[in-house]
Amino acid sequence: MSSISGSPSPSDSFQAAAQRTAEAKSHLGAFARTLEFELDDFQREACRSLQEGRGVLVAAPTGAGKTIVGEFAIYLALERGLKAFYTTPIKALSNQKFFELSAKYGAANVGLLTGDTTINGEAPVVVMTTEVLRNMLYADSATLGDLGYVVMDEVHYLADRFRGAVWEEVIIHLPSEVQVASLSATVSNAEEFGAWLDTVRGHTDVIVSEHRPVPLWQHVMVGKEIVDLFAGDTSFDEIAPDVADFGEADGAPVVAAAARAAAARAADRGAGKGTATRVGQAPSLSPEFEVNPELLSMARAESRMNFNGRFGHGGRGQRRQREERSSSEQRSPVRKASRPQVIASLHRQDLLPAITFIFSRAGCDAAVAQCAAAGLWLTTEREQQIIALRVDEASHEIPADDLDVLGFWSWRDGLLRGLAAHHAGMLPTFKEVVEKLFADGLVKAVFATETLALGVNMPARSVVLEKLDKFNGEAHVNITAGEYTQLTGRAGRRGIDVEGHALVLWQPGTDPAAVAGLASRRTYPLNSSFRPTYNMSINLIAQFGRGRAREILESSFAQFQADRSVVGLARQVRSREESLAGYAESMKCHLGDFTAYARLRRELSDAEQFAARKQQRARRSHVADSLTSLIPGDIINMSSGRTPGYAVVLNSDLNAREPRPVVLTADNQLRRIGVHDVDGPVSPVVRIRIPKSFDAKLPKPRRDLAASVRDAVREDDAKARRSSRNEGFGLGSRMPDQEKKIADLRRALRAHPCHGCSEREDHARWSERWWKLRQETDGLVRQIQGRTNTIAKTFDRVCDVLSSYGYLESSDGGQVAISADGQRLRRIYGEKDLLISQSIRQGAISDLDAAEMAALASTLVYQAKREDRGLRPRMPSVSLESAVDIVVREWSLLEDTEEQNKLPLTGEPELGLMWPIFKWAKGRHLQEVLSGTDMAAGDFVRWAKQVVDLLDQLAQIPGLDRRLARICRESIDLIRRGVVAYSTVG
Repeated sequence: MSSISGSPSPSDSFQAAAQRTAEAKSHLGAFARTLEFELDDFQREACRSLQEGRGVLVAAPTGAGKTIVGEFAIYLALERGLKAFYTTPIKALSNQKFFELSAKYGAANVGLLTGDTTINGEAPVVVMTTEVLRNMLYADSATLGDLGYVVMDEVHYLADRFRGAVWEEVIIHLPSEVQVASLSATVSNAEEFGAWLDTVRGHTDVIVSEHRPVPLWQHVMVGKEIVDLFAGDTSFDEIAPDVADFGEADGAPVVAAAARAAAARAADRGAGKGTATRVGQAPSLSPEFEVNPELLSMARAESRMNFNGRFGHGGRGQRRQREERSSSEQRSPVRKASRPQVIASLHRQDLLPAITFIFSRAGCDAAVAQCAAAGLWLTTEREQQIIALRVDEASHEIPADDLDVLGFWSWRDGLLRGLAAHHAGMLPTFKEVVEKLFADGLVKAVFATETLALGVNMPARSVVLEKLDKFNGEAHVNITAGEYTQLTGRAGRRGIDVEGHALVLWQPGTDPAAVAGLASRRTYPLNSSFRPTYNMSINLIAQFGRGRAREILESSFAQFQADRSVVGLARQVRSREESLAGYAESMKCHLGDFTAYARLRRELSDAEQFAARKQQRARRSHVADSLTSLIPGDIINMSSGRTPGYAVVLNSDLNAREPRPVVLTADNQLRRIGVHDVDGPVSPVVRIRIPKSFDAKLPKPRRDLAASVRDAVREDDAKARRSSRNEGFGLGSRMPDQEKKIADLRRALRAHPCHGCSEREDHARWSERWWKLRQETDGLVRQIQGRTNTIAKTFDRVCDVLSSYGYLESSDGGQVAISADGQRLRRIYGEKDLLISQSIRQGAISDLDAAEMAALASTLVYQAKREDRGLRPRMPSVSLESAVDIVVREWSLLEDTEEQNKLPLTGEPELGLMWPIFKWAKGRHLQEVLSGTDMAAGDFVRWAKQVVDLLDQLAQIPGLDRRLARICRESIDLIRRGVVAYSTVG
């Protein structure tokens, strides 16, 4: 392995020169002559490794040019008459790379495979999503013949908890003769990942570059003013990473060395060397690189003002002290700059084009509207003419009826102004137009969600972060240093800008030291998310047998990391055992065995806590039982709980463990209630009839039903009051046996000799320390035991589930064999693979027509947002209702089985896409399809393509009835029309 970071020594430079002379006649030399720029040292080193027959892992910052290494792998393949695959994590990146490589090597030599799109799939160079390559490996596709090179772009994506395992599957299963070029963002454990690649793929060189070709400057935008984040005159990424650390006093990044060496580089940067200029007046270079004092002063002043404003007016003396503060501390709290103000300020300081990251699709669209409403125009008349021509060319096939639904006119107006949004809710065609216009410098300001940071080639002069937290689907969390690096890495266009600029918007509560901490930690660890799935396991068994499959899984990066961590854990255990011996010595008592006395104290404490938990569980069980017994039409009174008032039950929930029935409150609020929402068991006050035509999504039916609830309650108020009482459940009493055990322990404790020791409590403190450390040490021991063969143990549990369902069978020779149903599962890929297989097995698709087939497929791929999960909708047909019943029943059974086997649970079927897909398959217009939903057109297209992907899988399942296979293909034809068909190449 080798690593490149920082400046080379003279001897290294001499050796490099000799190598370049020798390389002039090699493939690398020929490739370098096709480029318009000189290869950087890390690019040359990585290409040399590939030329010499080794695999390579390249870890470098965004924009450093690591894709050149991937392009050299393709060049080698074409020169040597072999195939090359270029894999990416997302279709948008695959499409972009397909166009780039087609332009470079010719359309005849480049293909594209993205699940639902196939273009020239047998070409010598094929761009594909990583899942497609994984599926080809399991199917032993003939396309793999003569494969010589695989480029894995954005390989750090294997840390993704949902899809990351696919990268490891591909790396493990690729034939040994295939060279792999892995391209990664800068990660802190590149050597560890490279060591694993070396183990599973053979000799692999690790090439790490910390250098950004375009220096990045960090700023905070305070009001309309852009202020430097760091004091000093050197961009942070010019400082060698091994001297970066955090100051003890305020958490600011400190560089104790190398600053003066960076000064020379800073001095070479003149105002006339590029269009981007240094923002603000920086102090002279200091040996320490710390947060700008102006920002710290502003934060402290704001903190004091917030404190005084929030906690009272104070006396005269306090007011006089405030009046005597310096002017910097008397200023009023700074307001966050508006979006138009931010863009206008960047425009004035020649810092456009810019990407503003907003962690909300609605926020991105709103930002464009706000800038347009403020009258911003960032384009010239000539640029507007070019934009109009490009937009009209890209959209000429879109039916006029769909333009309004797609928000075409406001989108077009924004582009003419040089403004655009970019997020997953947009039509793919619209996103592609934005990407091309931005790359050509015609769009100046893009408001994007974080998905843009994943490899799509849209560099900017500046990157703006509106805030440093985001909603992850469950809660608002702070962005990590790795995410900050990935987002701000877009700033600075190689060959165009001499420097890039990252700006964080100031708002109340902004901590400069916290921002500095994010800005200075540019690396993050790459941790495996690998776990065996049903499809993966059965494919491995089919190809290698169960024993060999188990060994292959133990070679995963996840197990590699687990094994390495055991060494450190064992060291901690040894250290703690020594401390335990010292604690035991300190708690010795001259009156008796204090260890036994401490054990009695612990048993008493545990018994009392157990009794309290028992009481709480009894209450919870009674409440759960009462919620489970509710049926639609029951009116309940929750006046003593967290959601006070009357409500009518809209649907039952028979989940005894965690029932959450849906109710409509008397004040017209739709919600789910659970055991934590009520103080005690609930029972119906009275019952009313819910109309069969009731639709909870419509406001008027909800209002009418809420009025019926209020009327019914008034008629039976006395009964409603009785329903809120909790008498008769015996929740206040403990179990007699438990009370006796507690009393016996108290007597034994008082009778022990150590109870009368004058230093008893001092000994007890040592015993508590001993006990706490003992528990922690035992926990470490359990971790060591748990991390040994963890992947193989999970694989065994997966096999147990597959055997219980009959997908695996024992043959006469004691070997494991794949049943006919198992062969079907081998060709179903997705998070709900076993559920899909079971649903087919139980006849869910047997009686469906093409439109119904599409609707059912949507329930097996769609993932609704948490807030959109609600009532079961009315079914489009009786056949589809029966099919959905089968799917839901099979999911419930599978979830029980997975719980018993301690496996991750398969996601619940989601019905929210069923009606839109059904209407679309029936030929309805897009406006009618999306009417009554909160779904954006781009989201609908994206999910429709995933439905097509699943239907295509089903149509090719071995042994599937020919009629059903034909219906699947008909279903695909019904969906692949209009915006779904012309939206994108992939």
